[in-house]
Amino acid sequence: MTTKTIVLVHGALTGASVWRHVCATLQADGHEVIAPALPLRTLDGDIAYLRRFLETLPGPLVVAGHSYAGSVISAPDALTPAVRALVFVAAFQQDAGETAGELNGKFPGSLLGPGNLLFRDYPGGQEAYLRPEVFAPAYAADVEPAEARVLAAAQRPFDPTALSQRFDRPAAWRTLPSWAVIATADRSIPTETQRWMAGRAGSAVTEVDASHAVPLSRPDVVAQAIAESTKDVTAPCSG
Repeated sequence: MTTKTIVLVHGALTGASVWRHVCATLQADGHEVIAPALPLRTLDGDIAYLRRFLETLPGPLVVAGHSYAGSVISAPDALTPAVRALVFVAAFQQDAGETAGELNGKFPGSLLGPGNLLFRDYPGGQEAYLRPEVFAPAYAADVEPAEARVLAAAQRPFDPTALSQRFDRPAAWRTLPSWAVIATADRSIPTETQRWMAGRAGSAVTEVDASHAVPLSRPDVVAQAIAESTKDVTAPCSG
């Protein structure tokens, strides 16, 4: 029997704990799961970080990305030959020559504009946070208000320059099978953008009435889509 590992990669503004309910559901069903933490400083840096992390894991692997992490897992240099499937959860499906910022502006509806962000200096640049009063409507409208306040207080900030950076080689989803969970009440990455990206990639699509925080608000749906992606991952790993 082939042992598969599911790698859950968080995006900007939240850390690996955004996957906690999804992780618990998958583990209860017998899956091996691990959730690394990205630096969130540059796209190239996050790509290199994930690649080195994946190199420490035996295969085969299924890699899921939420939000900005979709850009990271789209980059072929982020992945190892052990990766057999990709799952995009309210996530960017970026291609060569594109930026996440361009994709986010392709259709209207995002609340992630500069006016809703706070910027703070860090050694080497500036990092961005959502304004606390905007966090729930922009990111977590269907999460319990008390939890949304905690998420707003415990944000994982990102360097906004990462959203203007590109990779040069064709996206990994062009050669790997992919799944997409589309959040139809998303005010961070517009739903129409998610649909357009998933359609272009030929991803198997699950739509759910949820905010951008869909791993927290609908972990059952997200876990089911990820579990579905593992079903045909049976061949032995060669690299």
